[in-house]
Amino acid sequence: MMTIGDFSRATRLSSKTLRFYHRVGLLAPARVDPVNGYRMYTADQINDAQVIRHFRSLDMPVQLIGEVLAAPGITARNDLIAGHLTRLQAQLDETRAAVAGLQGLLAPPATTPEITHRSEPAMPALVIRATIDLTDLGDWYTEATRELARLLQVTGLHPAGPRGGLWDTDLFLHERGTATLFVPVAALTDPRADLGRAQVELLPAVDRAGARQQPEPSARTARAWCRTPHGTH
Repeated sequence: MMTIGDFSRATRLSSKTLRFYHRVGLLAPARVDPVNGYRMYTADQINDAQVIRHFRSLDMPVQLIGEVLAAPGITARNDLIAGHLTRLQAQLDETRAAVAGLQGLLAPPATTPEITHRSEPAMPALVIRATIDLTDLGDWYTEATRELARLLQVTGLHPAGPRGGLWDTDLFLHERGTATLFVPVAALTDPRADLGRAQVELLPAVDRAGARQQPEPSARTARAWCRTPHGTH
């Protein structure tokens, strides 16, 4: 039998770590003195401790290590390890993207963007609007984009500008809010046309400075158009 101090030196795991592993059921001592609570380990447990230490060095969560050690066979164990590898690869991709973004902030721009102002007359737009959860934003955006493209084809409407969108602040602050996606069109559609959940709204005119020239029927739509005359936001 080995005291926790001897076992700590043999496994290079601190006494604090060994107590934690005991508390979460990952590596229990062979015996605990019922009087003084001293933990005692056997030499046979050194291999288990080394395996655990190795998995921790690979950034594997304690709970997952317990599942790996308790796996009924090699296939089940390898599936758990492969799942952890997939998560690490995803984290690595995110880290690389963050590094590239930071490098872009430090590097001087290759070219200076040209900014121009222009006036836009009032024009109709095909609009899809819904109240959604933030977790559904990506799927909703993809579906709404496809739906707008399909409606342009079946109704014979011609886009008169780039697709635009606007997302309520609540959607990001409280993870639920209104999302709006639209595309300006050359003319109003036939009122008998089936637009599904889409509708036609009039985008207000804006002058060169971006000031509205007439009352806006939809503040959200107007702001989206003012901000996205050259692209999608």
